[in-house]
Amino acid sequence: MTVMPAPLEQIEWRVSPGLTDYPAALAEMEARAAAIRDGTAPELVWLLEHPPVITGGTSAATEELLEPGRFPVHTAGRGGRYTYHGPGQRVGYVLLDLDARGRDVRCYVAALEDWLIATLAELGVAARKAPGRIGIWVDDLEGREAKIGAIGVRVRRWVTLHGFALNVAPDLTHFNTIVPCGIAEYSVTSLAALHRPAGFAELDAALRAGFADFLRSLVRLPFSS
Repeated sequence: MTVMPAPLEQIEWRVSPGLTDYPAALAEMEARAAAIRDGTAPELVWLLEHPPVITGGTSAATEELLEPGRFPVHTAGRGGRYTYHGPGQRVGYVLLDLDARGRDVRCYVAALEDWLIATLAELGVAARKAPGRIGIWVDDLEGREAKIGAIGVRVRRWVTLHGFALNVAPDLTHFNTIVPCGIAEYSVTSLAALHRPAGFAELDAALRAGFADFLRSLVRLPFSS
């Protein structure tokens, strides 16, 4: 039987105010992904902000944790290495059913990158992909390449978990506690550091405006189950 994707209007879009505890968010995300797979809950895009926390992906290396003990460290279960989350950063958890939207994880990650790049373009920021480096990259005010967005995903039973983080106005010194995503030779930047005054409301609106195009870019592969 062919699995049909849910229409756009049936996907829940949630924005949580304030700071959301990371372990609580992780538990809720895991439960929601299971419910999506069981057909008892709709797909979800969840935008939030965390207190200062370091999360380790499946490739995290302990030597890349430069200041152990400064911030809580949690195992995330997603792909990738160490990532910092904190106030001033928009985190997006994207829970979609790839069983219906194409069982192509590479396509999904590429589509996430394209969505974030288009979102930043709406805010006047020229962002791009970098060959061999997952994430979203820009030139800082001194013309140096810097990372403004991170991507880390997990797919369980063809439901996506985790998603992305975009730096709006975080304390960039907090990133000095890790080697961000295992890449030491590049700095991290933000909309504020680029002198772009956009806040969460403007960023969220741009994400929402580009969401339909993101969904359309996912390749739906024919298969039977």
